[in-house]
Amino acid sequence: MPPERLPASPADYSPAADLLKDRIILITGAGDGLGRATAFACARHGATVVLLGRTVKKLEAVYDSIAEAGLAKPAIYPLNLAGATWNDYAEMATTIERELGRLDGIVHCAAHFNGFLPLADVGAREWVESLQVNLTAAFSLTRLCLPLLSKSADASIVFVADQSGREPKAYRGAFGVTKYAIEGLVKSWAEELEIQPQLRINSYDPGPMRTRLRVRGYPGEDLQRVPQPDSAVPGLLWLLGADSRGVSGRALSR
Repeated sequence: MPPERLPASPADYSPAADLLKDRIILITGAGDGLGRATAFACARHGATVVLLGRTVKKLEAVYDSIAEAGLAKPAIYPLNLAGATWNDYAEMATTIERELGRLDGIVHCAAHFNGFLPLADVGAREWVESLQVNLTAAFSLTRLCLPLLSKSADASIVFVADQSGREPKAYRGAFGVTKYAIEGLVKSWAEELEIQPQLRINSYDPGPMRTRLRVRGYPGEDLQRVPQPDSAVPGLLWLLGADSRGVSGRALSR
């Protein structure tokens, strides 16, 4: 079954200026690519964003851009997902609760991908790091932040998806396996969360974007023909805001 399209295409969706006013949104992989674009857009629409990523310098650059624009002061939480433990995520959740009180959304933009290759050629380190960053970290972070999300009157969790998880094909390697698993995770968790209608969970495939990860998979591609990450942000804003209230367990695409 093909993924569902958003009710309005990104080009047609016009989020209100205060769409995310007073909301607190945690964004992983916030130092670069789609994570960076999402962080700035959420802040521009009124949210206080928690910038989570591995490289402090990149997070600080995003922080500075948001601050210089006169938007709500973000928070920075450096964390290397490849080596993070359950206790690290628990400490992160405790810190957010102490400093901010709750969460209204999470966008899982962080990803580990080193290129396409046959499963028979996937080494131990590549397998472990792919599962850790793309699947285990996303699950653990969400699981330990559920109490914070439950405090919100309208919370949204978005897992950034990929065609590899929607249409499994050869040579997608460990990355494809993890993205396929994420789709199952979203559907299962959404059913379990039906008793909490104020908390929704979906996956969203932003399509091709001009990012470092894209270059690793398509090194000979003309990047000038590939859209910037900003082009995928309206769909994420729709999923994070009240306009998508009641939508859960869906595999959506730009």
